[in-house]
Amino acid sequence: MDVVIYTRFSPGRKQNEHSTIGQIKVCREYAERNNLNIIDIYTDEAKSGTKDDRANFQRMIKDSEQKKFQGVLVYQLDRFARDKYDSVVYKRKLKKNGVRVLSARENISDDASGILMESVLEGMAEYYSVELGQKVKRGMETNAESCYYNGGTIPLGLKVKSIYVPLGPKGKLIEKKQFDIDEEKAPIIQKIFEMYINNYTMADIIRYLNKRNIKTSYGKEFNKNSIRTIILNKKYIGIYEYQGKETPNAIPRIIDDDTFYQAREKLLKNKEAPARTRANAEYLLTTKLFCGTCKEMMVGVSGRSGNNTQYCYYSCKNTLKHKCNRKNIKKDYIEDLVVDLARGELTDDNINEMANAVYKTACKTQDHSRIKQLQREILENESQKTNLVNSLKMCNDDNVRKYIFEEMSKMEQQKIELQNQIEEEESSMFLVSEKEIKYFLKSLQNGNKNDLKYRQMIINVLIYKVYIYDDNITIIYNSNGKPVETKIPNIKELEQSFQAQKSHHCSNMGNDAQPYK
Repeated sequence: MDVVIYTRFSPGRKQNEHSTIGQIKVCREYAERNNLNIIDIYTDEAKSGTKDDRANFQRMIKDSEQKKFQGVLVYQLDRFARDKYDSVVYKRKLKKNGVRVLSARENISDDASGILMESVLEGMAEYYSVELGQKVKRGMETNAESCYYNGGTIPLGLKVKSIYVPLGPKGKLIEKKQFDIDEEKAPIIQKIFEMYINNYTMADIIRYLNKRNIKTSYGKEFNKNSIRTIILNKKYIGIYEYQGKETPNAIPRIIDDDTFYQAREKLLKNKEAPARTRANAEYLLTTKLFCGTCKEMMVGVSGRSGNNTQYCYYSCKNTLKHKCNRKNIKKDYIEDLVVDLARGELTDDNINEMANAVYKTACKTQDHSRIKQLQREILENESQKTNLVNSLKMCNDDNVRKYIFEEMSKMEQQKIELQNQIEEEESSMFLVSEKEIKYFLKSLQNGNKNDLKYRQMIINVLIYKVYIYDDNITIIYNSNGKPVETKIPNIKELEQSFQAQKSHHCSNMGNDAQPYK
């Protein structure tokens, strides 16, 4: 198996290029023990794992598309990504390219228990990421009610200022931010509107601004898009917008209404008709759906009818190459069926068994050897300091005493660094209780089947593989023992029933609705 090594060391906390040397050494030893062939090494220096803007990390993800390697080997999984949502996203991208993420220090097995643990923990990470997003959204909605700044790019000509408002009955002051006029740059906005309504072309305005080295709010040169964005921005006439709701006179205005709407009307008249975009369906069973005949992966394909309606299917890769006669299967039909069957697996008994298995496996994979080593070093540090203190009591030589104090100071700093390293190690471990795992799985029992995120999550957590045959579907679930196969007979009858239900649903929507085909 050909693999690449990915290493990263974080900014601060005394991490440096020596950290990557150690990571590479451990990865090489792991590769040798497991007969892995290392073909390349990607390293990001002084980069945080909570961010995905790592140049060599992104290059590695891009290179995986070339199918030259089948694994990414990391010292431990937090080197790949500390942000659990990013971990889910990029592992999925690699998986689509036939690439696995391997950890040299975390013993995540290839058997069903390891697969189940990874799928559940990644699902939990995404679940809590979404939950956090909802909390952030609620906070933004509260901000929007008072027209406070909610983050994002501050339009050219405006700035934000801090104000302090009381919170709760005790009146504790908290910081909020409001829009205000940037007196230095507001005249630039006024000049752009003035030139545009006086029949200067976009090119004229762009040349005028760039010649004077005036930059956009992003610090870049102007182009047509940046001019259009300014002319259509209602903040310049004092309107605060959030999720389609407009609040007038909430921001100090820079442009009067007549000038703004005159420029806006002219822009919309001159704007070219947008190109017709093709709908991009999301194929939830990608990497999990296989042809029962040739065992090749099935991929999403789409086509359009005469009235430009898009239809989406899964097709065997070998069918596309004319090497297999497997018929396409409707995307909505197979995804709905798999989601329904997966939900059926979430009985209370199964949830208890899965939670117990995931927790036990997660505990086994935690490697505490490094933490124990660091703790031993702290004990040794304390012992050496005690010896120095005893020496200090018996010493009358000022120079020696000075030397001892210096050594004690160094050792105290070493202790702080060791404690920081222990915190770093502990924070990299995804510790989760059995109760939390049960809570997460329970939340999947009665989710909204029409919600895209829910459908994706239940498939990722519970489904290992799905095989399509002429007369049945075999589903292999993630489990803590041998994979369980569920055979669904009469696939043609089921698909016809599904089509009839769709047609009935469309007919109830009114005369304009098109029946599902």
